[in-house]
Amino acid sequence: MVYTPCPFLLMDNNQPSTHPDPRRQLQMARSMCWHCQSEMSGEYFCERCVKVQPVSKDTDYFSCLGVPRRLTLDPQKLEAKFYELSRAFHPDFYQSKSPTEQTISLSNAAVLNTAYRTLRDPIQRAEYLLGLETGSVKDIRTSPPADLFEEILVLQDILEEYRASEHDSDEGRRLRDTLKTEQQALERRKEEMESRLRELFVDWDKLQDAGEATSPARVERDRILKQMRDLLSHRTYINNIVNDLAATIA
Repeated sequence: MVYTPCPFLLMDNNQPSTHPDPRRQLQMARSMCWHCQSEMSGEYFCERCVKVQPVSKDTDYFSCLGVPRRLTLDPQKLEAKFYELSRAFHPDFYQSKSPTEQTISLSNAAVLNTAYRTLRDPIQRAEYLLGLETGSVKDIRTSPPADLFEEILVLQDILEEYRASEHDSDEGRRLRDTLKTEQQALERRKEEMESRLRELFVDWDKLQDAGEATSPARVERDRILKQMRDLLSHRTYINNIVNDLAATIA
């Protein structure tokens, strides 16, 4: 998953157009209200003119939903916050507003939907946080755990044999039973990885709560991020195989 910050509502000013677009009139600096130019500090509504404000391009999904940058979030609180903010941008409230306000509310609602879908899933949340902390997760390549490499090669051969076999034959049924057993073993391995990830989530949150900027804290931070990256890579690889097995022997 590639880290994508919350999109700004301005369209590209370099795009030619013969029709004025109210979105182009929004202030480039998110620190100012697009309507009255009052100073802003990240609020969704201007305190002076009460106009809805666009989400800044620099605002991450945690900030969008007003939750701390942590990995063990309370799903009920996250959902409640999402619905609270979603109501604030509901189209029904902007039917009589200006085109600019309608555009901002719709765009903000879309950003919130994306943020919520990302953060409510623990795996996507971890991948997203890795993107925030390291700049990008696109260089995370799915790779098998070293101790399973030989086993996976054998499994792939069995899978090809099964695909080429008569599935209703004795040999086909034998291969299918073998694949089922391997699928169950890989699912257990994936669960072990997810359990280890949850432990790392707790370690990460404790480190953030401590708020230390010491050399040992930086070393611990890098250790946690590296282990999360490796586990996410291995988990994705195994998950792909499990899905392939499930689809083949269904």
